[in-house]
Amino acid sequence: MSTTEPHLLTGAYALDALPGRERAAFERHLASCDSCAREAAEFAATAARLASASSGPVPSALRGEVLRRVSAVRQVPPGAAPVARAGRWLPRGGRLTRWALAACVAVAAGLGGTAAWQYERAQDARQQAARAEHDADAVASVLAASDARTRSARVAGGTGTLVVSARRDQAVFLASRMPEPPAGKVYQLWFAKGGAMRSAGLMSPDRASQTVLMRGPVDGASAIGITVEPSGGSRQPTSEPIGLLDMPA
Repeated sequence: MSTTEPHLLTGAYALDALPGRERAAFERHLASCDSCAREAAEFAATAARLASASSGPVPSALRGEVLRRVSAVRQVPPGAAPVARAGRWLPRGGRLTRWALAACVAVAAGLGGTAAWQYERAQDARQQAARAEHDADAVASVLAASDARTRSARVAGGTGTLVVSARRDQAVFLASRMPEPPAGKVYQLWFAKGGAMRSAGLMSPDRASQTVLMRGPVDGASAIGITVEPSGGSRQPTSEPIGLLDMPA
């Protein structure tokens, strides 16, 4: 870094090709150089678009196999007692005693509860996988769209890049090295149109760099805003935006 012009390192930084010390030194330079921060973010967005355009979908058989195994693996709730062998419960006459019958009923009830719990877990896993697959496909489509346009700006000490496809009427927000929000808070994205703010989803509070598919159509919005909101989000902004990005031309 000491012998290299820092303004020439934006591409290498965006591709994570700088060694540790040079990366740290370049990040200190980014804090005071808006042009390099903007250029590095645009390089990162372009790299993501190229990678998404050349990537292929995950084979459907793989997803089905994962979900099949999730639902098939037997889960034993904590503290569950082992089921005794039936032969030990049968007296000489072959009839179950009252306490043995009660034990059988209790075991059956416990297994029924476990089966219901397994089913709910499997359903949750399927829904989460379906949402993640849908979002990943949508993000890739926006980033790879022929009409995709980008705009970057400094946001809360990090960098935010907005990618918009007018043809798809969708937007993606790429955050780079944004600090974690305060405890119990979350970053919320908004579409701004005619002085009104419409929620576009929440960012993950524990990830400094992330790619977020903005919820809902762009629908003629003129800008997007980022605010700090209580965990779970708000219907309308409760604080001043920490970042505003105009829609790219």
